[in-house]
Amino acid sequence: MHDTPPSVPDFTQWPSFPFEGDLRVKQLNDPVPVEPPRRGEGLRECTACNAPDDAYIWVGERWRVRAMDRPTGLPMVLILESRSHLDLGDLPNLLAAELGVMTVRLERAIRSLDGVARVHVNRWGDGSAHLHMWFLARPYGQLQLRGTFLSLWDSILPPISESQWRENLAMVAAWLAEFGGRPLAEPPRIQWQAPSSFTGQSPVEDEPTEGEPVSVIESAEEAPPAEEPGDEASAAEAREPRV
Repeated sequence: MHDTPPSVPDFTQWPSFPFEGDLRVKQLNDPVPVEPPRRGEGLRECTACNAPDDAYIWVGERWRVRAMDRPTGLPMVLILESRSHLDLGDLPNLLAAELGVMTVRLERAIRSLDGVARVHVNRWGDGSAHLHMWFLARPYGQLQLRGTFLSLWDSILPPISESQWRENLAMVAAWLAEFGGRPLAEPPRIQWQAPSSFTGQSPVEDEPTEGEPVSVIESAEEAPPAEEPGDEASAAEAREPRV
C-alpha cells in the first residue's frame, strides 16, 4: 500500500467531470475477509420483495418498474426489477430473455420523452441482492452530461418540476402498458382556479417539493449496508453453496 495517495487520474480533466479545483485520491482500505450481506441476502430483509404494487409506476406478471420518490435533476430515472427474488446471474433462461426485451422496451419508452437524447442503463448491485437495473435519461443538448458521470450529475442538478416529472412517469407507464401489464402512474392534475381578473394573471407555480431530492447514488439499493452485529456470521452463511 502506498504511503501517499496516487495522483488524480486523467478523467478529472474531462469536460463531463462534475468537479473542479484541488482533488486528492483517498487511500484504499485493506480488503475485508468476508463481505457483509446485501439487503435481501442472508438475514437481511428485502425491500423489493416487501414493496406493494402501488409503489411502482408499471407492473407486469414478472417485472415491475418504479421511480424515485420525488423528482431529481434528470428528466427521468427509473428502476426495472424482477418480481422474483433473483440476482442477475440467477435468472433462468425465460427471465434472462425477457430482461433483454424489457431493457429495450423501457429504453425506447424513456427516449420517447421530449428533451431526452440518450438513456444510460446501469447495474451495480452492491446494496441489494434483488435484481434492479437503472435507466437514466440524459437531457438533449447537454453534452457535458455525456458518459460516465451522469449519475453524479443527477445529484448536482436542480430537480425538475413536480408536474413535468409526473407527466413523464405517466407517459412511460402508458407506453409500457401498450405491451401488457398495468400502468399505475397518473398524469398530474390540472391546477386551475377562477381568475379574479383576466389581466395580469400569473401562472400557477408548482408547489415546492419538501426535503432534499433522492438520487441514484443516494438510494438504498446502491448504498452499502452498514455493518451490524452478526454480519460477519451472516455473510459467511450466505457464501455457503445452495443445496
